[in-house]
Amino acid sequence: MKRGIFLFSAIIVLFIVPCWAQTGSGGERTVEESYLQDPLEIMIIREQAYADSKDMKLIALQYIKQSLDEGRGGPEIQKALEYLATETTATIIRSGGVGRTLNNYPDVRREACLILGDTKTIEAKDALLKAVLGDNEPMVIAAAIRSIGKIGINEGDDVTQAISFIINRFDILNPDNSLAFESLVAFEALANADGGLKDPAAIRSIIKLAEGNYVTPVKTKAKDLLSKLRKMGSSSGSGK
Repeated sequence: MKRGIFLFSAIIVLFIVPCWAQTGSGGERTVEESYLQDPLEIMIIREQAYADSKDMKLIALQYIKQSLDEGRGGPEIQKALEYLATETTATIIRSGGVGRTLNNYPDVRREACLILGDTKTIEAKDALLKAVLGDNEPMVIAAAIRSIGKIGINEGDDVTQAISFIINRFDILNPDNSLAFESLVAFEALANADGGLKDPAAIRSIIKLAEGNYVTPVKTKAKDLLSKLRKMGSSSGSGK
């Protein structure tokens, strides 16, 4: 209840402060006024991200995306986004402490993972890896894999190793076509960023998808990617 009252008050202030900020010369805010406005926006986004309700978290994601699009994605914004992408991986809230999970919102985590792919930082990559390896929802894992491919950082083959692990895990338990296709898209993006794939586990995983129990688009994508990687390796070997 206290958090709800605080959040409501903060939102009221958010609408009031811009009116004060317009009282300067020419209706423009001073540097000092702009400085005071930014912490307020960050505070509201942070409170929404950590709120219990799904609706507040979705609104936080909207504000976060707007902030990033406008070049205002500071450390606190990044931290809130990473929390939303990995919430049940890092923090599980249960009814009565032992009952059902109260903060399990896969669509929130999925959207947060997709937005993280646009930040292209090592911190975002690490958060996405946590989602890939720690989440249980295929839709969230698929989004995290797509975004981690967009970022294009694969130090020590940590990303390709993680994706390969997930492919093997789901291939044994329950093959998921969307997850398989996003894995192939990520492998291709990483290959383009690094001049090919040097991780044998990744190659074995692609072969598994080409030969496994998957729909035709997945198998075709896998075979095309193998052909592309072979040509990339041949071109690199010949020094062209």
